[in-house]
Amino acid sequence: MAGTVVTRVSATSHPTSSSSARRGTLLASIATALLLSACATPPAPSSRTTAPVQPTPAEQAVPITPRMQAARAALDTMVTQQDRLYRVAAPLLINNVDLCRTAARGLLGFTAKNKWSYPGEYADAAAAVLGYDDALRVSGVLAGSGAARAGLRKGDTLVAADGKALPTGPGAETAAAGVFAPLVSGRTQLSMTIGRDGQTQVLKVPVTRACAMRVDLGNADNVNSYADGGRIAVTRGMINFAGGDEAIAYVLAKDIAHNVLGHAAVARNTAAVAAIIDNVTRVQPDQAQLGGTGNVKPLAANLEVAADTLALYMLARAGYGVERYKAFWQKLAAQYPASVPNGYMAVHPNLAPRLAAIDKTVADIKARQAAKKPLVP
Repeated sequence: MAGTVVTRVSATSHPTSSSSARRGTLLASIATALLLSACATPPAPSSRTTAPVQPTPAEQAVPITPRMQAARAALDTMVTQQDRLYRVAAPLLINNVDLCRTAARGLLGFTAKNKWSYPGEYADAAAAVLGYDDALRVSGVLAGSGAARAGLRKGDTLVAADGKALPTGPGAETAAAGVFAPLVSGRTQLSMTIGRDGQTQVLKVPVTRACAMRVDLGNADNVNSYADGGRIAVTRGMINFAGGDEAIAYVLAKDIAHNVLGHAAVARNTAAVAAIIDNVTRVQPDQAQLGGTGNVKPLAANLEVAADTLALYMLARAGYGVERYKAFWQKLAAQYPASVPNGYMAVHPNLAPRLAAIDKTVADIKARQAAKKPLVP
């Protein structure tokens, strides 16, 4: 997907699962302007200690309720998790553009939000904690992207693209996607006007080729991840289970591979998985939909083997180690077996056939690396 990476989390920003045609139209309009998108979902508490958020002088007269304080703490943790997810995903998406085949387009490589990106008390928290207002501000820059090379920084205000004023207020992210889409298509560089330290400046942002997939942070504690062909959602439960960045990369690479290979469509799971992603990436998911597999059919062993093979090559090309890949999935299967209905293994139950294939692929990668041959499956 080409263009900026825009995070979208308002109650109306996610396409509903009631109409496949409507979803297709919305995603098609956004596809050329989005690459990575993590929906603002209050995540589980992180391991780091977060200092209490102190109100600014302007807020002194506004009573800070426990609910508001909780929203601020959740927002602080969420931003940390989103930044981490972007950082882990960046080399996988950029370094594997040739393996993504037709699922690759240009992007600028940043996320942007304003206070209206968050519903209810989260909008107030975004204003208090992050300083957000009506204008879109850069919330993250994808490492290795054109935005990073051009010097775009977190906190920069988006003013204009090629001289065209960028939208503000409610719905600004969706509207901005419509501005960026035609500008980035077929371009190698985009002129962007940004605000920084009270002054405006123009940056020449190169368009970077990358795998065209959104990566969403799922607001759910079940240990799972989802891939619907164009999007990936990794639950906070999976992130917490994985622990290290390398293990999170294993999950992302596997889902990127499933998307590249079109496995959701092959298994006729596209609509079901899309509905789950729509739900878990909302701030307040419908809990009734999180208790089972959501009508997602288990993937066949041959599809899993194919995804593992491609994922391992993608990991190696992105600079991640592949030696512990097999052990990670064995640990996941042991702690959350297929009998857990809303867990990863319920939809990916065929671990045994995967193990020998994983060993063979890891050996092939090591041999290619030693011989300095291209890492192409």
